[in-house]
Amino acid sequence: MAESSYTVHGMTCGHCASSVTEEVGKLPGVQKIDVDVPSRKMVAISAAPLRTEDVREAVTEAGYQLVS
Repeated sequence: MAESSYTVHGMTCGHCASSVTEEVGKLPGVQKIDVDVPSRKMVAISAAPLRTEDVREAVTEAGYQLVS
């Protein structure tokens, strides 16, 4: 199991967190997503390490920007 942490810019509410969770959750192997809006942090737990570019594309699809 792999745990990856990211910073997501542009989230302001629970709906934002839900959008990010939904899109990143579609990536293969993702088992759990935790998003904290005030800190702009997202933690993804997956079966194998996620490619940052895949996560970036999913976050962008949700309407936000992956910072790290």
